Amino acid sequence: VTGAAGSIGSEICRQILDYGAERLICVDQNETGLFHLELEHRRHRHGDRGVYCVADVRDRIRLRRILAEHSPRVTFHAAAYKHVPMMEMNVHEAVENNVFALVGLLDEAQAAGCENFVLISSDKAVNPSSTMGATKRIGELILSARPSSGMRCVSVRFGNVLGSSGSVVPVLKEQLSNNRPLTITHPEMMRFFMTTREAVALVLQGFAIGGHRDILVLDMGDPVRILDLARTLERLCGKPIADEDHIRG
Repeated sequence: VTGAAGSIGSEICRQILDYGAERLICVDQNETGLFHLELEHRRHRHGDRGVYCVADVRDRIRLRRILAEHSPRVTFHAAAYKHVPMMEMNVHEAVENNVFALVGLLDEAQAAGCENFVLISSDKAVNPSSTMGATKRIGELILSARPSSGMRCVSVRFGNVLGSSGSVVPVLKEQLSNNRPLTITHPEMMRFFMTTREAVALVLQGFAIGGHRDILVLDMGDPVRILDLARTLERLCGKPIADEDHIRG
């Protein structure tokens, strides 16, 4: 699992351990995050099956060594830059990390005999209007164009996951707790929401049923308007319902 210390990657790791995988290789460049992940796994009945590798997914030589040493049968690629405004200011890094690192990992995983590759994509890849969404769509197309040569490649699109790092709900709650104006990208912006555990469970199902080159979309229910979400959070937090001037684009 790449991006194993992140919100999505760590939940993938938890559920893989729950299923009793023979070995779980956790890869992330965040050393502190991996340290806390390893501490958490110690309390799991299969926690001794984890291996923790500090590595940048852009470093092909390091990835090659990890893959050669452990020979994983399945790779879940959750490592990515995902924050839309930040990637608009850092286009080069978005492309390097979300596109070229993906190509390198695909090549190295296939060369190491990996049988299955799952890309964690995004609903922002649908008719993308941002750099982040465009890089995710490119990633999907790369997997869809990959020839069948022993490694099954599947993309799974996520929507917004409640409570994940940097997602809209924690940001709005932080603004509310500090009595700051709530900020949203656009008053008509709509997003799908699901809990992390639900979404990852569906990703694992998608891995099980998806065919080579498939792009699978999670059924996340009806979309929610972010402006309505912001007003609901204000009400639940006991704040007066904001006027339009208090919720800024």
